[in-house]
Amino acid sequence: MNVQRPVTGGRHSVRLTLVCAAALLAGVMSGPGSAADARTDPDTLAYTCGLPSSGSLTAVVQVASAYPASGTVGEPMQPGPVTLTVGISRSDLDAVLPAGTTAVVSTATLSVEVGQNGQSAEAQWANLVAPSTPLPSDGDDIHLAHVGEVPSITVGAPGEVALTAGKLTLQLRSATATDPTAEPSADPSGAAAPEALTCELAAGRTGHLATVPVPGAPGTPSPGASGSGNPGEPGDGKSVKGSDGITVKPRTADADPANACPVEPPTGKLDASDAPQAPAGDPLIESDVPGVRPGCAYAVGLANVRKLNGAMIINDPKRKPALISVLANAHTARRLPTSAGGYYLRLDSLGNLKLPDAESTFLTFGFEPVSAKVEFENGPVTISTGNIGILTNVVYFATASFKQSLRLYDVKVNGTPLDVGKNCRTAAPFKVVLNGKFPKYMNVLFGGPMEGEVTIPPFSGCGTADENLDALFTASISGPGNLVSLNQGTTCIPEDTSTPCPPTMPELPSAAPEKN
Repeated sequence: MNVQRPVTGGRHSVRLTLVCAAALLAGVMSGPGSAADARTDPDTLAYTCGLPSSGSLTAVVQVASAYPASGTVGEPMQPGPVTLTVGISRSDLDAVLPAGTTAVVSTATLSVEVGQNGQSAEAQWANLVAPSTPLPSDGDDIHLAHVGEVPSITVGAPGEVALTAGKLTLQLRSATATDPTAEPSADPSGAAAPEALTCELAAGRTGHLATVPVPGAPGTPSPGASGSGNPGEPGDGKSVKGSDGITVKPRTADADPANACPVEPPTGKLDASDAPQAPAGDPLIESDVPGVRPGCAYAVGLANVRKLNGAMIINDPKRKPALISVLANAHTARRLPTSAGGYYLRLDSLGNLKLPDAESTFLTFGFEPVSAKVEFENGPVTISTGNIGILTNVVYFATASFKQSLRLYDVKVNGTPLDVGKNCRTAAPFKVVLNGKFPKYMNVLFGGPMEGEVTIPPFSGCGTADENLDALFTASISGPGNLVSLNQGTTCIPEDTSTPCPPTMPELPSAAPEKN
């Protein structure tokens, strides 16, 4: 049984500026080979970018990732998710985007040279996505945080492996003319094509990102190395091999018939009534987003039972956890900054949370060990993310809400079975509302921690014809102040190459409520 105890610029010299990168994705990256287990400080790089028409600008870009502490010959080394943050002034964007743009979406591709023992191969850190971001007023900076998975690296010989940043490409699209959730490469409404900026490292800059040691005696034979390829052979994002057996390969979904993604698409209706609502003013522009493709994610967590002074694990990552099915950003509600009431943006996602049964042991009344299995019956999940206001007055929000019922079975008191019948459950469904804090929870694609408190209703249907146990379970369990903490991993959308697949498995949250 798993038990955890709770505790109570001007145009003349257009330039890019930088502000600190957003937090790295929550979660532990799954996959074969060496894990990204050594974090480094973000690297600040200087670039010169050509404008679409003429002229150039200076770009300062920050790259944050996690790199392996060391590698092994012949085994893949997997850098962690990368966050590439670019700060751009509003006046700079006016030179690139259409007039009247109030929000921008962006993708970034960074070429990374992988070098070892005088040989090299090129990796493409492609499809790093920055979600729709509202534009500030003139003179202020916009911060585009691009996040995504990167390829693994396999080397055929010992020696230090150096990762060096090269060419950077940014694709910027106005999210005003179409929809705030539109991908930069998509054009569902005939809007202008994305504007591309091609950037090269500024003169005198090295672009060094990380060095990963691969132990072994010099001259050790390269296991499985073919010796094919040429130094500096360019990568196409599929598979690249250098002359010293350097192979670059993108992450691919592991075959898992029991947990195939996408799982069955979610059903039900969105209900964003528990999300922060727009201030009074002009009406919102609401629309369903066409062509949304199903995805999946893992969510694991803890549910406290305050009266029993204990917690049960939800969707235990050690016991074949289930996947959530997700329709990400299926609905939008927005209002322009110039409208009465001010700026408002809300992106609503629909999910189905079919959790496996949980199992826990508690000390009832402080001394009697009682074990039970719990079945969760969940309604459709609405995950709403967005922001109210802009600039210094911006407030970000992330809310997940759904209705839930609990059924108890296989109950044992001090090891002796207690017949509670087949329909011992909460008398009525109760609302679960969880909130995430920016930037730990940015949006449904990147995931992160969320928590909230629930009130468990009285129980009914417990016991047999000869013994009614409703009052016993109501007195032991029901009531307010029960903390629920969930940690959502990244969302995999198999038909969208910009999302990380397979979905990442997050860590279990702490049993203690998160502090500000």
